Amino acid sequence: MSFESLALHPLLVDQLLKQGFTKPYDIQQRAIPEILKNNDLLGIAATGSGKTASYVLPLLSRFKQAKQSKDRKVNVLVLVPTRELAVQVNEVFQLFSSALPHAVKTMAVFGGVSINPQMKALYGVNILVATPGRLLELKESNAVELGSIETLVLDEADKMLNLGFKDEMDRIFKLLPQKRQNLLFSATLNENIDGLQKVLLNHPTVINIAPTHDTPDLINQMAYAVSDERKGPLLRYLIKTEELNQVLVFVSSIQRADNVANKLRANGIDAWPIHSKKSQGARTDLITKFKYGKLRVLVATDLLARGIDIEFLPCVVNYELPRSPKDYIHRIGRTGRAENPGKAISLITPDEQHHFGVIQKKIGKSIDVVESKDFDLKGF
Repeated sequence: MSFESLALHPLLVDQLLKQGFTKPYDIQQRAIPEILKNNDLLGIAATGSGKTASYVLPLLSRFKQAKQSKDRKVNVLVLVPTRELAVQVNEVFQLFSSALPHAVKTMAVFGGVSINPQMKALYGVNILVATPGRLLELKESNAVELGSIETLVLDEADKMLNLGFKDEMDRIFKLLPQKRQNLLFSATLNENIDGLQKVLLNHPTVINIAPTHDTPDLINQMAYAVSDERKGPLLRYLIKTEELNQVLVFVSSIQRADNVANKLRANGIDAWPIHSKKSQGARTDLITKFKYGKLRVLVATDLLARGIDIEFLPCVVNYELPRSPKDYIHRIGRTGRAENPGKAISLITPDEQHHFGVIQKKIGKSIDVVESKDFDLKGF
């Protein structure tokens, strides 16, 4: 199947070809026609499978002309869990809307930065990408009108519907018109989504392409058994001896992120931490440098497990294991994306061995564990 056969705007198809996309991924083949028909949709597809474009393209195709009035009424609302994802989704909208003959104004709003410039820029916005907290702040300031929403998109819906966002999401749902198109996208199907689709979705089309147990075959998963005191030297040893570049390292806390990055830099490896204590400007700058290969190692908390989207990211390291197997899948899903192979390395201490066994059982995959006690880590 080709993009031309999906009834998208011809100029969007041209832009896809310019960007090197010659054929749609599975989720795009099945979701785009349904969205163009204005159907509600629940799309479950693995991380890196093209979910964002599967709603960006048809939503842009439906805008036939520019907005006539410069009011604060938004037509499409996309809700996302993190600032980073808001920026990235908006970049995809802007990339493709720039190809259209008429202006479609898109904008991302999120916390951690001054609200005033966002309030001023909301005039004439067609498509708004927002984190829930900042959207409510803007609404309370009368900076945005949600009564004209025609389509609501929940990206990473499984995270949007968990307890951490429940109160904010309940408040937002009450502000939206009851008659609207609802699009839910997620990498996993859980009870939150399964239950909410009965409320949010009207006879939805359900597309489930995500693997039920396994993780993507494009990801080469491996692990090293290591003691606590040798974990830092082992990380530096692997980065240097295997000449790893563009490495995303996941840790469990802000303090650990700072410590690991500092140790890496002290040993001649260009690395910086990224977490919620960083300003939005600093976080955006670090992601941009990392994305374009100007930073060798980015040390992150789970804040970024779903927020960073780099098409050719070659390596992810679990310096510490996440709490749940689903978080493990989302972490390693930063690599091996869009048909590009990647490597996922986990450093397993004795205390983590049992939990690592649980993760392997849940994902239905056995991962070889290499014993590292004989590695010569002197000087690392």
